[in-house]
Amino acid sequence: MDATIAGARRDAPLGGLFACVALLWIGGVGLRVTILAVPPLIRLIHSDLNLTETEVGVLSGLPPVLFVFAAVPGSLLIARLGARTAVIAGLLATALGCALRGAVPDFALLCAATVLTGLGVAVMQPAMPPLVRAWLPERIGFGTAVYANGLLVGEIIPVALTVPLVLPLVGGSWRLAFVAWAVPCAVIALALIAFAPRTADTGAATAPRRWWPDWRSGLIWRLGLMFGANNATYFATNGFIPDYLHHVGRPGLISAALSALNIGQLPASLILLGCAGRLIGRAWPYAACGALSLACVLGILFGSGPVILVAAAALGFSGAVTLTLMLTLPALLSDPDDVHRTTAAMFTISYSCAVLVPIVSGFFWDASGIPAMAFVPIGLCNLLLIMLAPTLHPRSDETAGPKAGRPA
Repeated sequence: MDATIAGARRDAPLGGLFACVALLWIGGVGLRVTILAVPPLIRLIHSDLNLTETEVGVLSGLPPVLFVFAAVPGSLLIARLGARTAVIAGLLATALGCALRGAVPDFALLCAATVLTGLGVAVMQPAMPPLVRAWLPERIGFGTAVYANGLLVGEIIPVALTVPLVLPLVGGSWRLAFVAWAVPCAVIALALIAFAPRTADTGAATAPRRWWPDWRSGLIWRLGLMFGANNATYFATNGFIPDYLHHVGRPGLISAALSALNIGQLPASLILLGCAGRLIGRAWPYAACGALSLACVLGILFGSGPVILVAAAALGFSGAVTLTLMLTLPALLSDPDDVHRTTAAMFTISYSCAVLVPIVSGFFWDASGIPAMAFVPIGLCNLLLIMLAPTLHPRSDETAGPKAGRPA
């Protein structure tokens, strides 16, 4: 049995399993808490640094671009140092970058600090599935649902707490608010140093040697495009719902629709904590979520006020299901030593889709003059998800043993 996955079995001490679960959850929080600290502070930053709207767009677009270009270098770091060390390094880089954002005098250095923050997250993302495989090899679905739930909570916490809680505590300073949001990532890193099992970082002798993805693999492209369809739907709908509702004369629904879209993810994540293991070996959940997302897009375009809000919440729900289930697949479909590079390739392709599809959506709107045309690429993404779902045949380690999940 591979040394990197030998440390967490069903007969492991309960305390050790609890520690793994807790560390995976807070690691998931660390993936997003500093990234999503920016939107609530953007108006203060805009005013203080005299940013243009273009500069605001650049600042908002930097993280997904970094997720594209830094995922494969992150795979190299995992191959050389191990997944646990890569996550710790990513957390510390993210904390440092977030804190430095509070000290920058101008836009250029703000971007530089944001790049450091994004690089830290980009390194962590391909490291989390190998940690799940290493720590919970017979509970991959559950372990993935745990850190995905932490990720979603990490998206909500800074958005919900920055204005009403953090800013008053730091005297209304956006600079000190960034420092405050850096603290959780540093604390999470220290927790991993103190309590994480060392089985995932057993040294150079057992660390995976390969790191460059096999770009000729059809599996990698199917995973990347399916995950990309999900990510593109999330980013594009968040980006275009406000302008669309404004142009169709329903500006009063903008805040509620965006809240519904993002809060709708939480129930899905909580449900999957109990049933992810029974779904990851099947193709139909991906196709069903694609169909539901497509129906939700139609509901947003053609529904009344209440229908729009329900459709937005259901779109968040279906996206969270797909997100969680997709994150399980590299660990299930790859050999243990290849999980990190399969994950890196999946993130590279998927976030490329997340960057490109909103641009295409905007072009469709501009070229046609019809606001609803912005949602056509989003609908096509979900048709692609439906079509690709039957091509995956994952087998759950939870039912087939630690050797399951190799490509057929």
